[in-house]
Amino acid sequence: MHKHRRTPLLILALAAISLVVSAAESGHDMHHAHGAAPMPPAAQAGDAAADARQFVAYPPAMRAHTLASMRDHLKTLGEIQQAMARGAYDQAAELAEQRLGMSSLGLHGAHESAPLMPRGMQQAGTAMHRAASQFALVASNASVTGDLQPALASLARLTQTCVACHAGYRLH
Repeated sequence: MHKHRRTPLLILALAAISLVVSAAESGHDMHHAHGAAPMPPAAQAGDAAADARQFVAYPPAMRAHTLASMRDHLKTLGEIQQAMARGAYDQAAELAEQRLGMSSLGLHGAHESAPLMPRGMQQAGTAMHRAASQFALVASNASVTGDLQPALASLARLTQTCVACHAGYRLH
């Protein structure tokens, strides 16, 4: 990979990490879910004082498990970005599919947590897992073509699914 291509990728990766970390910090007990719910007006406006996210009740053990899963999702996004920055597109694809994609549902206990989620939250989670699997395909293509643009666009869509869910829902 040429050095001039790495700089924009690194900047994008850092911006994406900042975006997800900011979303996580604004509601530290948020949950990634399985539904693309509309973003509440307070979240759209960035008004942290008026948290309009929907509270979702989880039993304590499931809440702890889900929050640990969310932290792993965030860690995985960082590892994907690091792999992309190194030009390790196949590694990024593998991370995305195995830890975030449709193949990861059993790993995160989705079948146990989904019944506790409102329908929109379920849809947001499903959208995230599908976006991760789609990114895995596109990132694999980048390893052959060298064209990063589709992979970066797909990674941005994946990250946006996380942000949308965290903007709409909060565990308690």
